Amino acid sequence: MLTFLVDSKQAFEVSLADVSQTQLQGKNDVILEFHVDDTTGANEKDSLMEISFHIPNSNTQFVGDESHPPAQVFRDKISSMADVGSGGEDAVTTFDSIAILTPRGRYSVELHLSFLRLQGQANDFKIQYSSVVRLFLLPKSNQPHTYVVVTLDPPIRKGQTLYPHIVLQFETDLVYQTDLAMNEELLNTKYKDKLELSYKGLMHEVFTTILRGLSGAKVTKPGKFRSCQDGYAVKSSLKAEDGVLYPLEKSFFFLPKPPTLILHDQIDYVEFERHGAGGSNMHYFDLLIRLKSEQEHLFRNIQRNEYHNLFDFISSKGLKIMNLGEGQAANGGVAPLLDDADDDAVDPHLVRVKNEAGDDESDEEKPAKKESRKEPSTSKVPSSKKQKTKDAGEDGSKKKKQKKKKDPNAPKRAMSGFMFFSNMERENVRRENPGIAFTAVGRALGEKWKKMSADEKEPYEAKARQDKERYKDEINGYKNPQPMNIDSGNESD
Repeated sequence: MLTFLVDSKQAFEVSLADVSQTQLQGKNDVILEFHVDDTTGANEKDSLMEISFHIPNSNTQFVGDESHPPAQVFRDKISSMADVGSGGEDAVTTFDSIAILTPRGRYSVELHLSFLRLQGQANDFKIQYSSVVRLFLLPKSNQPHTYVVVTLDPPIRKGQTLYPHIVLQFETDLVYQTDLAMNEELLNTKYKDKLELSYKGLMHEVFTTILRGLSGAKVTKPGKFRSCQDGYAVKSSLKAEDGVLYPLEKSFFFLPKPPTLILHDQIDYVEFERHGAGGSNMHYFDLLIRLKSEQEHLFRNIQRNEYHNLFDFISSKGLKIMNLGEGQAANGGVAPLLDDADDDAVDPHLVRVKNEAGDDESDEEKPAKKESRKEPSTSKVPSSKKQKTKDAGEDGSKKKKQKKKKDPNAPKRAMSGFMFFSNMERENVRRENPGIAFTAVGRALGEKWKKMSADEKEPYEAKARQDKERYKDEINGYKNPQPMNIDSGNESD
């Protein structure tokens, strides 16, 4: 027990068994965090979550030195008695100095029989195996690291932040060998066919195998999806943070931060959108995932050559693709977007992204481009001959590709929060930077947007949400668009 005395009389006491974590902030402050009790009755409105102590260097009860101040002595004393320690139970194995991206830091990871412990320089976490929901083993394409994600319920807490996913990063090619501190009788009974006494192999695989054997949690690995770089994920960004999006067999997972897991059965629909960041939108597109709870996740800056694989994967999972319009099945792949002459609900940007994605093919022979959507061509022309055909006709004159004009009656597409911000700030950027190039304005706006906090972005995001509702209402009422005229000009959408 931790007892508090006032004038040598007990004021109250706290059970050290309820302490879930200890933190050392600076040299003089120690924070104790307590287990969250989800079983309390409805009348229990308040519970003790955290106590902070300030212990000056002049304290005489917990004597230390320059490298080990009294606050550190006090924290070590609490840790030896509280529930954050091993409780007298030796670790089965320990992985030293592991890089953890969330919560960020380097930790020694101790695997015990009934729990795992993350021991860092300033933080300790003790996690019961009953809290481990699932493990994810996710290699990074063309990178020297591999992610191992431990998903928790309930999550661990650091200050006011909850962490439902622990993201560990291992060196992909690092070989590791360890012997388990476990007697053979226990191994042959409780952990038979789950664990072995000795392991040698790639470090991330050894760690995942032992943790799976101890916790009983299932391991999810990449499925059938492959990116253009023959990896398991596509580069993207979420909430101004760069990362990678893993399309898995039953979910999408964005890493490293904010680690975002989206189960397929939680998804209402997905939508391929224009990329709204300045003049680079020709090379990228965005993927919007809307959940049945009406929450939205916008994955930005996906390279256009990833469109084919993403579209085919999403279609194969039976997920609704908003751009296809009502009554159109997604299981026909990309073809229905291009070959259906009666498809008035198709987003022209989606068609354009698909066509541009085809420009990145590196094969010696490519399918010839279609002169008309009603008369598709299936023949293949060598690239050299194709260039001549494109540049000149029989009479030597240049031909221009015919494209459909945008229907003037079509509703104006919804703008993103960044686009509202750009419209407000574009003139300010030009005034602050006289003579700035047009393309540089977009880059400057993108940098300013990236540095803004969520609170600063909220007014623009609110406008974007309102505009999105406006677009939905208008597109639902857009039943009979006027026939589109053919324009021979090279007009950009």
